[in-house]
Amino acid sequence: MSQSDTDLIIAGGGLAGATLALALARVLPALRVTVVEAFPLAADALPESYQPSYDARSTALSWGSRQIFGELGLWQWLSEHVTPIEHIHVSDRGHFGATRLHASDHNQAALGYVADNRWMGLCLMRALQDTNVQWLAPAEVQGMTPLTRGVRVAVKTGDRVRQLTAQCLVVADGGRSGLRERLGFQARTHDYGQNALIANVSTAEAHRFTAFERFTDSGPMALLPHGERSRAGNQSALVWTLSDDTLDDVLSLSDADRCRRLQDRFGWRLGRFTCIGQCHHYPLKLTTVDEPVRPGVVLVGNAAHALHPVAGQGFNLALRGLMTLVEQFRLATERAQSLGELPVLRAYQARHRQDWQQTVRFSDSLIRLFGTSPAPLALARDAGLVGLDLLPAAKRWFGRKAMGVGGRRAVISRTAQTQGDSANHE
Repeated sequence: MSQSDTDLIIAGGGLAGATLALALARVLPALRVTVVEAFPLAADALPESYQPSYDARSTALSWGSRQIFGELGLWQWLSEHVTPIEHIHVSDRGHFGATRLHASDHNQAALGYVADNRWMGLCLMRALQDTNVQWLAPAEVQGMTPLTRGVRVAVKTGDRVRQLTAQCLVVADGGRSGLRERLGFQARTHDYGQNALIANVSTAEAHRFTAFERFTDSGPMALLPHGERSRAGNQSALVWTLSDDTLDDVLSLSDADRCRRLQDRFGWRLGRFTCIGQCHHYPLKLTTVDEPVRPGVVLVGNAAHALHPVAGQGFNLALRGLMTLVEQFRLATERAQSLGELPVLRAYQARHRQDWQQTVRFSDSLIRLFGTSPAPLALARDAGLVGLDLLPAAKRWFGRKAMGVGGRRAVISRTAQTQGDSANHE
């Protein structure tokens, strides 16, 4: 690749980076996009090779995200292995407050979906095969130098460092982005002093396509329906919030004792916990970057804002931001502006800021409200949950928040929708 062969470099080819590449290929097919990914591309990276695993990590997709993937021509493939969320049950352990959301109340087939991360990655790679997006993998972006109109990006492949020029660099390498720090972006971090334990579990009773948000005195926990899309099975995806000491204690237990500890915290709404799979864990922090744009570079996804997983908002917020960025790049192209010009990137920031600020406040306020247990506050929040269940307008607002709809949506061009429809029928 010569120094003038690309318009846009995306650092990170995970779910966020690959989705951005696909959206750009749909909306701006003439744009030269290069994805730099640290891990090698698997030779069998196609959906045909996918075998569902009990221990697969998964992501909650809102209804709004389902609409975006539909416009990009990806949903027909994704929907083959997703589990619908038809109901959401929110409760406060040890207190009477609870509220329930139902997809039928919103005239929708589902409030959201649960998809395995690997399955989403395979579907994205399949869709990208038919585009002009170029991949450098395994490779790593090591640094960036601003130019008069664009940037020079240092990319390491093996022992060789190459200097590539582009109009803009998009940093999409995740919440523990080393590139973000190397480029000098200042991230603000609030440590919740908790950890998320992630695992798949089986229960004696079927989940009935219900997602449970359970707030406890030691932190929130969630169970998301997982497994088959057409039959309500007995497998759920668990997100369990634990302190450092409690995490060490839980990890030291046998699987049977771990199930019993989980039973004690969650309760019996799904009957007895019969199995818990491989456990993963990570510390919980709220990370935000107030100024995620500079001339020639923009942070997206978890590199720009990483949230507590309590409300399942992280990837859905990132996806909405990616579509807003694509919209801004489309407008810049129509106006013959460079993609990396600061006015272009600041316009993106201004359009996305309200969404991420509201989503951060929504998620963070849930943690703070349900993370303390003084009696007056507990009584007030339980009354709030009951009121939410009884007041139709408030319940609709909460439901639309959970579904990721209702706010400003980025404009996906008719060209993208046409290409997406074509992809669905090939």
